[in-house]
Amino acid sequence: MLSMIGLIVGLGLLIYFTMKGMNLLVAAPLCALFVALMSGLPLFPQLVEEGGVNFLTSYMGGFTSFIMSWFPMFLLGAIFGKVMEDSGAADSVSKALVNAFGLKYAVLAIVIACAVLTYGGVSLFVVAFSVYPMALSLFKQADLPRRFIPAALAFGSVTFTMTSAGSPEIQNWIPMDYLDTTPYAGWEVSILVAVLMMILGYWWLKRMINKAVGKGERFEARENDPTSLERDLPNPWMGQIPLFVVLVISFIFHHDLGTSALIIALLGGVITTYVLNRRYFTDFSKALSDGTIGALIAIGNTAAVVGFGGVAKAVPAFNVAVDAMASIPGSPLIGGAIAVSVIAGMTGSASGGQTIALPLLAPGYIDAGVNQEALHRTVAISSGALDSLPHNGYVVTTIRGICGETHKDAYGPVAAVTVIVPLIGLAVAIALFSLGLGI
Repeated sequence: MLSMIGLIVGLGLLIYFTMKGMNLLVAAPLCALFVALMSGLPLFPQLVEEGGVNFLTSYMGGFTSFIMSWFPMFLLGAIFGKVMEDSGAADSVSKALVNAFGLKYAVLAIVIACAVLTYGGVSLFVVAFSVYPMALSLFKQADLPRRFIPAALAFGSVTFTMTSAGSPEIQNWIPMDYLDTTPYAGWEVSILVAVLMMILGYWWLKRMINKAVGKGERFEARENDPTSLERDLPNPWMGQIPLFVVLVISFIFHHDLGTSALIIALLGGVITTYVLNRRYFTDFSKALSDGTIGALIAIGNTAAVVGFGGVAKAVPAFNVAVDAMASIPGSPLIGGAIAVSVIAGMTGSASGGQTIALPLLAPGYIDAGVNQEALHRTVAISSGALDSLPHNGYVVTTIRGICGETHKDAYGPVAAVTVIVPLIGLAVAIALFSLGLGI
């Protein structure tokens, strides 16, 4: 009982401290320590048998494993974003988009750019790094409140593209290992739900922005923003080519190399930006330095939260919660959706929700005769809802590490388009599958 109280209160405290802007490198281990103490988890490896579960090893295991897996992508992604910014390529592309769409559709341009990169196989974290400079330029030209940039980036990346049929993101691929399906499972329903989420999310995002503008909010420049002095800019096509290089290389090598393909893709993007636009750089060395610092801050904050998840999974209450989720009676689609959503929320990870829940759920559901394609799509969509709570790694990285905003200012719009909209899409998907569509 104490373990469950500790897990719930610890998660609540982490969300509270995150919303209050507390440094996550302090907040996350403190909340993890509270969870460990409430569960009677030994604090140090010296207090248990070799290989035994303890607080320090569990926390640092999660922390260091995330850095080990993602640091090259974070580093190159941040550098790519900075060289696009410093070379003027981001400004050039954004102005071309303004000319094509008009300032009225600046937000739509950002959403489309994120969606194309995400569906093309570029990691969600990297998309945020890559598109942010362009988004900043577009919001500045359109004089829109910059606190909505994280929501625009997140909406284009982690909603209607991340969990849709055919998406190369891991949230669409994990169910294949447990359900013997393909990336295109339930594609008929997936298309309908993706279109619904896209229309609803964009309408809601624009409504929130227009309401804020109506109250007098405008774009506010900061000291560390790129200079707005008149300068020569690259040809828009020269600015777009590096984005396409990242997209194409990622797509070509994704199946063989997985996320490691991003190392090649991003390095190709950085080199292409330099070769094509080198005469437009204001300070290439500073761009590299700023990108490196940005990557360290972003991955440090994210790893701190992942470390909390490592401790949460090590305490007895977590297994009790998982077992309870796996035993939900009724429709397997509803049970699976609830289980994956809740576990994703507890761990702050969509992929974590799937990899923990599916090994427990899939065998029994398959034996019961569930339609595996319908379950695949339901589980994929459900993983992209409660995973976007304030402590989620992507949310923390995008709001704080990349956009330099606070949760207090930016999280509300992010929650609307990445939590509520996917939950509505999930309900529609379950209803359509229950009616026999796509089965």
